[in-house]
Amino acid sequence: VQLQASGGGSVQAGGSLTLSCAASGRSVSWYALAWFRQAPGKEREFVAATSWAGGNQFYADSVKGRFTISRDNAKNTVYLQMNSLKPEDTAVYYCAADDILDIATLVSRPPAEMDYWGKGTQVTVSS
Repeated sequence: VQLQASGGGSVQAGGSLTLSCAASGRSVSWYALAWFRQAPGKEREFVAATSWAGGNQFYADSVKGRFTISRDNAKNTVYLQMNSLKPEDTAVYYCAADDILDIATLVSRPPAEMDYWGKGTQVTVSS
């Protein structure tokens, strides 16, 4: 599975961005899909995940109520709608896929254990 994230950019605080991550190589319909981020000098952290059927979503507390993850299995794509962006959201955002069933465990599981990773896309939020 190859994952390609896009949609990053520079916005002012309070603005919005939508990230996309397209998968190729095989269908990711049976995989949980997630977004992580890594700010300069910090470890990669979990942001949001959606279960394989899209029926369940889980968010980090820091983005809950502002970010929305969704997926379109027909397009083999996962999205991250980011609203009310804050300067502390500045980071490189990565999408990832895993066959995990309980997506809530992704918040504490080491990111390196994800099955597949895409290259990141930079999000910069200015104050």
